[in-house]
Amino acid sequence: MTDGFSVVANDRDGRFELEPLEGGDDRHAMLLLPDIQAQDRWEMDRFHKHSVPDVVETVRALGDQPVLGIACGDIMFDDLSLYPEYERGVARMGIPFFQVVGNHDLDQEARTDEGSTVTFSRHFGPRYYSFDRGAVHYVVLDDVFWYGTGYLGYLDRDQLAWLAADLAKVEAGRPVIVALHIPALGTEPIRNAKPAPDDWSTLNNRETLVRLLEPYRAHVLSGHTHENDHNWVLGVYEVDGEEVRWRYKGTGLPPDHQLRAYLPGADPRSPQELVANVWDADEDWTVVWYEDGERRGRMARRVGHDPVSLRIHAGEDMPPRRQWVDPYARYLYYAPVTPGLREVRMEATDRFGRTYSAVAGPVPEGMRALEPAPGVPGR
Repeated sequence: MTDGFSVVANDRDGRFELEPLEGGDDRHAMLLLPDIQAQDRWEMDRFHKHSVPDVVETVRALGDQPVLGIACGDIMFDDLSLYPEYERGVARMGIPFFQVVGNHDLDQEARTDEGSTVTFSRHFGPRYYSFDRGAVHYVVLDDVFWYGTGYLGYLDRDQLAWLAADLAKVEAGRPVIVALHIPALGTEPIRNAKPAPDDWSTLNNRETLVRLLEPYRAHVLSGHTHENDHNWVLGVYEVDGEEVRWRYKGTGLPPDHQLRAYLPGADPRSPQELVANVWDADEDWTVVWYEDGERRGRMARRVGHDPVSLRIHAGEDMPPRRQWVDPYARYLYYAPVTPGLREVRMEATDRFGRTYSAVAGPVPEGMRALEPAPGVPGR
């Protein structure tokens, strides 16, 4: 596109106001923020103090290319009166931001699915829509189906009919990025040996969505499960024409901080081995280790728990905060090490050829989970 358009506002009946971009948007970036989940004003203050400045700095580092953002559901944690504070934070970010509805963003007193998104739509407009940036067709969907006393992952008939008509206008082979909240399918059922996924944790009619997306180079982005799982990914997406690349971005950390490396002893299950947690890894990453500057070989991938995350989130003395969080990591890498070395370094290369490294060290001492806010028990 030589002349793109940027969303600058939406009115309360769901119409968007557009204004021309100053330049083309074939090259642009998209920031994905899943599950912000501000539960109260203390957590919303943390959003303003940590998340907003980090987004502002990330946008600055991306240079002069256009940037947009998508909040991939669960913007709130049930208290929808905090939406104005979220909107204030987004305004400070200074980029167009699109919202996906999550299960914690619903009017839970509603008796129907249609009624459950009244407050969300009053603040953010329609619950599903699409737009183009450069060569990419973006689609936002609502796959949280509220049935009065709970929810399940499901795309209703009207939404699917709209999506079929929308995609019929998109040339086959184009990149299509779909943002929804509940994942089409994650690995949690496999990890926990379940005979089938829970209906609240997966998109139950995902086969229909897959068929609609088959003609395109599609990426389906989701949140909900609080895992970085490559069916696909979260983070910073950079688009150059029809080429789409992505990377993970840790809040307050530089873009090249993509792994943490531990000396032997960090994982009690493998006390004689090095451990590396590579945040954004998938099957196409290569992770190797060096002993005193000499390359030794590829590290073996296993499922396990990051030692720092385990220290923060597990144990009886941890605060009663988000107790359902599981410090599980799908992409840990292990290797034996020769005793008596001066330095051990891990090096990870992603599917795009970008290389990141970290020197192995001990598990940091004194790390704890965030304490509850004063006067707020049971957080």
